[in-house]
Amino acid sequence: MNKVRTRFAPSPTGRMHVGNLRTALYAYLIAKHEGGDFILRIEDTDQERFVPEALDIIYRTLEKTGLKHDEGPDIGGPVGPYVQSERQEQGIYLEYAKQLIEKGEAYYCFCDKERLESLKQEINGKEVMVYDKHCLHLSKAEVEEKLAAGAPFVIRQNNPQTGTTTFQDDIYGDITVDNAELDDMVLIKSDGYPTYNFANVVDDHLMGITHVVRGNEYLSSSPKYNRLYEAFGWEVPTYVHCPLITDEEHKKLSKRSGHSSYEDLIEAGFLNEAVVNFVALLGWSPEENREIFSLEELVEAFDYHHMGKAPAVFDVVKLRWMNGEYMKAMDFDVFYEKVEPILKEAIGRDVDYRKVAAMVKTRIEVFPDIPEMVDFIAELPEYDTAMYAHKKMKTTPETALVVLKEVLPLLEAQVDYSNDALYETLVGFIKEKGYKNGYVMWPIRTAVSGKQTTPGGATELMEVLGKEESLKRIRLGIGMLEG
Repeated sequence: MNKVRTRFAPSPTGRMHVGNLRTALYAYLIAKHEGGDFILRIEDTDQERFVPEALDIIYRTLEKTGLKHDEGPDIGGPVGPYVQSERQEQGIYLEYAKQLIEKGEAYYCFCDKERLESLKQEINGKEVMVYDKHCLHLSKAEVEEKLAAGAPFVIRQNNPQTGTTTFQDDIYGDITVDNAELDDMVLIKSDGYPTYNFANVVDDHLMGITHVVRGNEYLSSSPKYNRLYEAFGWEVPTYVHCPLITDEEHKKLSKRSGHSSYEDLIEAGFLNEAVVNFVALLGWSPEENREIFSLEELVEAFDYHHMGKAPAVFDVVKLRWMNGEYMKAMDFDVFYEKVEPILKEAIGRDVDYRKVAAMVKTRIEVFPDIPEMVDFIAELPEYDTAMYAHKKMKTTPETALVVLKEVLPLLEAQVDYSNDALYETLVGFIKEKGYKNGYVMWPIRTAVSGKQTTPGGATELMEVLGKEESLKRIRLGIGMLEG
């Protein structure tokens, strides 16, 4: 096939890790950039770790992130079934394993657990079992006798013990390993299911996969994959190994970080589009100097040859910034629909929630920022009068007291409490007195909010609070300053 075909082959074991989402995204982008096909395959051969609900998580995540597959278990296709357990039931993997046995590239192994335990040795500080090819030397008659007697078995790959194996990765280049390091890995387990590695090779070939995208932790397994392709006489696909993703401390991203999965990020208040954009940049750099991309723009720009080898750092600060940019660009009605319940819960009183939403829209990075930003609307917090001092505004508690006393009669007489009308009144007062804007606005904003930072200016806050509440807070501020 000349057409580019990639696949995302998750194991349904829980939430979708950020690394898995990146694999899916890169596989999707490689295929779509070249006008190819993106296939979804479910790898459920590890029955002990299988979590039924995880299937829904996979489908839901792909749908929400826009990574629409062309073939898969839910929509079918010409090379199905697309679930490995269903392929297992058809006997596909055992059939191909037996082909390798006929070629001398694999063999039955009947060794029990005790014997395998006795083969363990310490390599680089880790206890590792290196199989000694014991069962390779069984005669055909001995093998048939054991099979007829129903003896438990696995099927192992027959790797050479001398020479080297070289494979080519499009990111890491040519990598050569000594064959002595290649263990005779199990292809078919004692329960009849294929191992992850073997099922991958067979399915990728039968499904016409041209580009295999995976994490660089699989680099060390690639020689075994290549030897299987060569043993079958199949064309080796293009390997694209992605760099490791680490946290800010350069440790492997883990569940303890609180943002290791796609669902963690959504629950933390991040937007789908921002997450996809951010994940695309974890290991890939666009030719142009830009960071904000829609999915369609990523398809156009993505060239996997610009992926890096160094670990990609999951920078939460950058993700928050990026999410904030998406918040600013979001259609207001869509934004309001998302934040209205948050605002109502945080404020709990009758105010113009659309005006509050407009104030916070350009100032938040994630939705959970909202409650702390608007809680003063519900109730004036306790605050220290030292907050009235502001070096840049040239204000002190003493000057603030004078200003608040001067503006109070004006604000008591003010009928129209809209932002524009209040601003016009106060600017007129400022010009008349020869004050600077901040000299007046800072004390008022402090009095009505009790906070150093707010989502709006003094007049915007008074419009939301209304006349009665605004005057009540200003009078309270005067009393605190006089006290």
